[in-house]
Amino acid sequence: MQMKYGKLDLDPVKSPGVLDTATWDKEGLCRLIASRGSTWFGLFDRAAHAEIRGKPFHGIVAAGSVLAREGRLYLLAQVDDGQYVFLSRGSVGSKDLLGKPLAELRSEDDSLLSAYPTDASTIDRYCRTLNPPNAPRALGRRPRLGIGTRMTTRIWPGIFQAMRKGGFAANAIQNSVRELNLLGHLEEGKPPEKNTAFCFGEIESGYTGSTFEGLWVAGTLAALMHEHPLVYGADADHIQLKRSDTGLRQALSVVEAARYYSFFTLDPSDMLDYKALHCAPSGDSLIRAKVPDAGLRKELLGWHSREIRIAGRSYHPDADLIGRLVGKYWDSMQGAEALVSRIKALKGVEPFDLEFAYDENPPEVAVIESISLDEENLFVMREVQRRGLPFTHIAPNLGVEKGRDYRLPDGHDGLAARLSLAVTMAEELGFMVDVHSADDLSPATRKVIGKAGRGRLHYKISPSLMYLFAECAHDHFPELFRRWWDDALAYAEREAHRGSPIARDCLAALDASPDRSPSPRHELFHQFYFAFPGRRNDEGRFANREILYSLSSECYADYQSRVAQRLGEIAADVFVD
Repeated sequence: MQMKYGKLDLDPVKSPGVLDTATWDKEGLCRLIASRGSTWFGLFDRAAHAEIRGKPFHGIVAAGSVLAREGRLYLLAQVDDGQYVFLSRGSVGSKDLLGKPLAELRSEDDSLLSAYPTDASTIDRYCRTLNPPNAPRALGRRPRLGIGTRMTTRIWPGIFQAMRKGGFAANAIQNSVRELNLLGHLEEGKPPEKNTAFCFGEIESGYTGSTFEGLWVAGTLAALMHEHPLVYGADADHIQLKRSDTGLRQALSVVEAARYYSFFTLDPSDMLDYKALHCAPSGDSLIRAKVPDAGLRKELLGWHSREIRIAGRSYHPDADLIGRLVGKYWDSMQGAEALVSRIKALKGVEPFDLEFAYDENPPEVAVIESISLDEENLFVMREVQRRGLPFTHIAPNLGVEKGRDYRLPDGHDGLAARLSLAVTMAEELGFMVDVHSADDLSPATRKVIGKAGRGRLHYKISPSLMYLFAECAHDHFPELFRRWWDDALAYAEREAHRGSPIARDCLAALDASPDRSPSPRHELFHQFYFAFPGRRNDEGRFANREILYSLSSECYADYQSRVAQRLGEIAADVFVD
């Protein structure tokens, strides 16, 4: 069913994770409810029986979604056309906890059935008011995987299978500003924002095709329909704080779109002064430039110079180092304050997790020079405490790089020592350490991380799971994969023409390869495959996305099996006893 939302034209079933509702045809749903009155009342009779037995009872409803509250029975159902609907049944006059219904039916025994839309606000009310076991939640310092969900409804079954088998928690709804759109921008037909990555080339944001709003709706419904309890959260990842005049405004718009998420990752990398720690001017000059008020400077120096002992070591930074740390982080902390204020206003009394991610480094600074100092980690945590900001997680630079196994000269021993101390510091001050960009770390490196972190980590991955889907497309649908390959090749050729060293190296390696046939094994595909799913045509429609959600059940079962296996392996390495 093609639907029009402003300039956005899509089939909601074949393009999930986009709309902020799974009830896109309210009139049609009301007609369906009215035409099958006895069927719906019978559904509740079976639901009550299934709730007692604790088993799935019907193809469109899972027992885990059935809840009894204040004299009414509630459930979540999926109807024939793919839409979802909340239903409740109770006596006339019993308290209704979900607000105004779309439609109501009265049975012969005078009980009342009510139907409600599954839009974002109603789903949120269902989760907060009825407290189902499979609602997304803030998990505090509970160890977990952060799992990028680029393939939305096609990946969640594999994630849930791995979580149940491995007994681990996860942020099972997770994507970043790079991967997601804002629904309003799609409806306006606004072209994707373009960013330039050092040595790579141009990247268009929103390359999964999903939106912040739609990903949360689709993921929460998938979890609510799952028959077993899940411990999970929803991470609005890498919300970027930027120096530009529009930077804060853009970040605030993302927060608005992600208002129902349980986890917010703030990425201040654009606002950090990486030269402040090692280059002129002095720390005194830097703190005076950032903090003109003498009283506040005195407070800062007093707060951060206080001795703290952790793991048998004494930390007592001098005024020069404090000034340099203020020089590096002050602007980002100011931006974070404004953003956190808005998050708190949106969430109200609802708890949420909050991460300060300073793990990335600019291209002009070598990775080894970007590793976070012990004193730096302490400064970040103590400064957010001084400001009263409710951060629960930090993501320091540990020397982990995107797309590579750990390769710094200090080896695994250096990584282990650095991470172990960071985890100890974080726990001492009430935080959890997050490890980012962890897709391409070898099992040996993951095991080092798991042991050094004592299993008390938040370990994030994302692109590798999309890559698994491309492998499945290659094995099951070679003609589709050929389209995907051609798109990646054209992308690389365009960026090579613009001067991208990575694109040129990939093309040269392909030319030198004895087998140039389309394959996910080529580095060119590995680097440039990601843009295909969310690519839009000149009319603003998704060019490829709907076909990726219209493949065979055998292909998706294979994909979900691979996802479950990969996640199980990672969890076994990272969450050591």
